[in-house]
Amino acid sequence: MKGQMKQKVLHTKPVYDAQTDTVVAEQIGGVLEEFGVRDKVVAMTMDNAFSVDIAIKKLQFRKLRCFAHVLNLAAQKVYTSSTVARWAAKIRAVVVWIKRSSAAQKVLQEKQQLLNLQPHSLVLDVRTYWNTLYLMVERFVEQYDAIQATITDPKIRRSVEKKRLETISDDDHQNAEEFIRIMKPLYTSSLCVSADKSPTCSQIFPILKKLEAHFETQDDDTLFTATLKEKVWDELSTCYRDGDTWKFLQESCAMDPRFKNRIDSDEIWYRVKNAAIRVATTTKVSNQEEHRLSLEGSDADDEQNESDETPLPKRLRLSALEELFEEEDKALKSRTAAEKTHSIPERVQQEIQLYRTLPAVPTSADALAWWWERRDALPLLSELSSSYLCVQASSTPHERVFSTAGDTISQERAHVLPEQADKQIFLQKNC
Repeated sequence: MKGQMKQKVLHTKPVYDAQTDTVVAEQIGGVLEEFGVRDKVVAMTMDNAFSVDIAIKKLQFRKLRCFAHVLNLAAQKVYTSSTVARWAAKIRAVVVWIKRSSAAQKVLQEKQQLLNLQPHSLVLDVRTYWNTLYLMVERFVEQYDAIQATITDPKIRRSVEKKRLETISDDDHQNAEEFIRIMKPLYTSSLCVSADKSPTCSQIFPILKKLEAHFETQDDDTLFTATLKEKVWDELSTCYRDGDTWKFLQESCAMDPRFKNRIDSDEIWYRVKNAAIRVATTTKVSNQEEHRLSLEGSDADDEQNESDETPLPKRLRLSALEELFEEEDKALKSRTAAEKTHSIPERVQQEIQLYRTLPAVPTSADALAWWWERRDALPLLSELSSSYLCVQASSTPHERVFSTAGDTISQERAHVLPEQADKQIFLQKNC
């Protein structure tokens, strides 16, 4: 359907050479040339692999760091704080002990039933997995009463003393609740940009602005809270700050009807105007060239087959309503024709003014579908919008393809031919 973002897999190639920057650039460029889409690439959303970074520069594409990866790196920074690390270690030790002890698990289930809590299992964090520290603490807060009752139960008290587990205090519980309050927007942001529907790069700028306000330290913050905020924001404040990428994200936000009202800088809208003029001018030149080539390639014999005297077209008979308002209709057509004779910069400026006066839409709306529905009223901006809103905010679609490839080339099918694997993954992801 038109006006919807589509995710396609072009090619799955076997790799026999070392993944140097030159090899990666040749492989990516070859696939794009094969499918005829190299000149349509706006940007590539990738992680921080050095060879891929150099390859993108050789291909002369814009590189956008995966925002989900950026958020994960910021969340991982809390481990570098000794205060947070000691606190998390106490919770982790209790979680590991309960998960490894069948007796402790049984007592925990009894306490959950007695306290009318959800019979959820505890979650253990893994530093290489995104958001697991947050999920571990969240489950710890949910099951705190049951955990405390389990630790103090006479049935397993000797086991607790033998393991020398540190006692979880009320201060630890309060820190856990504060941790959830501080880190939840970061966790939610990673879910936003990893979603299946419309995770466009236009979300990055407003999300960063929201996180900046959230992680601003306050005078009444505790040492634990201030440490969390400083560690996270010190990492986030440096991402995307190279001038070209930051400007691209600002312009993407301006072209998203959900977030356009957050852009109040005339300088950003001036850049959007210039970008729209460039796209419209390029499209106009391309259309003129195609029209010229089509005229040159037409058969000259067609003109000889036409009669020398072309009959005049018959004037359509007007209806009674059209005849009554004929002069008004003529004036309307004249005004429409005059508007089309305006220069491209004038038309772009008019569309921007109209676009900015339109009401913003809720974040649940689809930005691409919104532009598709208004392609007639805002044709030049609508064409520009796809250059921004087609760029993914994160590389999670790539990860899903890796999962599909892992399911296709399993241990039971390890001898499948590369050509066959390519066809199976292509069909599964594109059909």
